[in-house]
Amino acid sequence: MSDYDDIINLPNHVSKTHPHMSITERAAQFSPFAALTGHGDAIRETARLTEDQILLDEDMLVRLDEKLEELARLVETGERPETTVTYFEADARKKGGVYRTKTGRVKQVDPAGRKVIFTDRTELEIKNIFDIEIALDSRSV
Repeated sequence: MSDYDDIINLPNHVSKTHPHMSITERAAQFSPFAALTGHGDAIRETARLTEDQILLDEDMLVRLDEKLEELARLVETGERPETTVTYFEADARKKGGVYRTKTGRVKQVDPAGRKVIFTDRTELEIKNIFDIEIALDSRSV
């Protein structure tokens, strides 16, 4: 004789006040609960890497100014040189950012607004530019 012989063959109880739950409803009772909503997103954001902006030394600044002057001179003569610009883009959410490269035809170098403007209307601030490469026919400046 086992401990449950007295109840093993009794009929299953059916409530008169509560309707029978479906299997899906019963399973939902045991689904995981996210007590820390947004915690996973915060961890992923903290783990996302950014770079610090590199400060250019005097020699690099002089070379960059020379390239900007050459680019401005070409644009003033009506040329739209194919140009590759490496620039720093600050992160909107945390300290640092990322270096990006933009290649296209330059429409204007705006010294007053301190911007380089491409024909596709992309505007890059001169203060964020790290390097410029101007392609003239088969040579690069």
